[in-house]
Amino acid sequence: MINLKKVFSSQAVPSEYRSTFMNLYFDMGWFGVLSGSAVNFLNVYATRIGATGFQVGLLGATTAVVSLLFAIPAGRWLENRARGRAVFWTSIIYRLGFLLYIPLPWLLNASGQIWSYISLSLFMGIPLIAFTVGFGSLFAESVPSEWRAHVAGIRNGVLSITFMITSLVSGYLLDHLPFPFNYQVIFFIGFVGASMSSYHLFFVKPLPSSEQADQDGPRPSILPEVQISTRRWFSTIRADIWSTRFKSTLLVMFAFHLAQYLALPVFPLYFVRQLRLTDQNLGIGTALFYLTVLLGSTQLNRLVKRHGHKNITGWGVIGLAIYPVLIGISGQVWHYYVTSIIGGLAWGLVGGALVNYVLENCPDNDRPAYLAWYNIILNTAILVSSLLGPLIAENIGLSVALIIFGLLRGLAGISILKWG
Repeated sequence: MINLKKVFSSQAVPSEYRSTFMNLYFDMGWFGVLSGSAVNFLNVYATRIGATGFQVGLLGATTAVVSLLFAIPAGRWLENRARGRAVFWTSIIYRLGFLLYIPLPWLLNASGQIWSYISLSLFMGIPLIAFTVGFGSLFAESVPSEWRAHVAGIRNGVLSITFMITSLVSGYLLDHLPFPFNYQVIFFIGFVGASMSSYHLFFVKPLPSSEQADQDGPRPSILPEVQISTRRWFSTIRADIWSTRFKSTLLVMFAFHLAQYLALPVFPLYFVRQLRLTDQNLGIGTALFYLTVLLGSTQLNRLVKRHGHKNITGWGVIGLAIYPVLIGISGQVWHYYVTSIIGGLAWGLVGGALVNYVLENCPDNDRPAYLAWYNIILNTAILVSSLLGPLIAENIGLSVALIIFGLLRGLAGISILKWG
């Protein structure tokens, strides 16, 4: 179990880190409120008002398209800016979009709402990519390497608790309030969580050593051993990164995210159309998932110290492959609950170790450019999978598609262990 006394004790964490760590925990806690409400139920709401598999896929794909266009410029934009302020303001701009979710059921019919949510996802993707790239760097600059597994584990634990509570409350409200007002309430709860998460990000400060490094001069554009191209376009897109060891990390992460996101737009279709789950069923399943994420997170620090971030990520992904396979063969609500418990254990490892696995393969003096490329491969995978997943499912059936996608996740986990 998480030792709360140790987490909040002044002896557990050096005083110079305590404020930053606490704000990172609260940031993730409020993000759990956002995720357990608006983010968790948007695809379900879209499915209930008649969205096709293609439209559900577009909800994820539009953000990916924008991210692909702006990831490299965002990385370069962040290089010469204070990471803390940049992350705070981009989070504010991005999360204002959740406020616009609320009035749409009053203003538009079902078809208009679906396309409006897709359009909002498109425009929210612009500040989101800068926020995502910037937060990766901010986390690395704010948390010493020896504390990252500790902080990531607690953040995952806090996320799990708030996600569980919010998803249970959301499921109850959705089943007991009239439609569509029930979803508007959920979207409002999500916006409150988003606002409070951004509030705590304002107080996350880079370590003094990181700030000093910024003052000492501009970061070198690439690693010293990589030959610098004289062509301007080469420098702009930072293609030199593909000549470093980070290439292997990018390739195995692409394989994982491709397999991961193939299944995500298919899940709400399967839950609503085939399992015919109520919103309260979905809330309970999500809560069970994040209960076991919490349990897995309590062991993350110990496992990482023994096996390393790469191995924990790889084995976690292999475990995560079980989730879509079992969902694909489930036929009753209790099957869904049991599968949620198993999937949460695996995600407790992956969610905590993956970010640190990527960060430990980035050079300290050039993180934004490396993380920009990671976000490019991530969003390429999201784009391809979000559109391809529902298409495959419509042609071979939801159950068969989920089983195949699960097997692909397993192969991705093996690739991380072997070549990552």
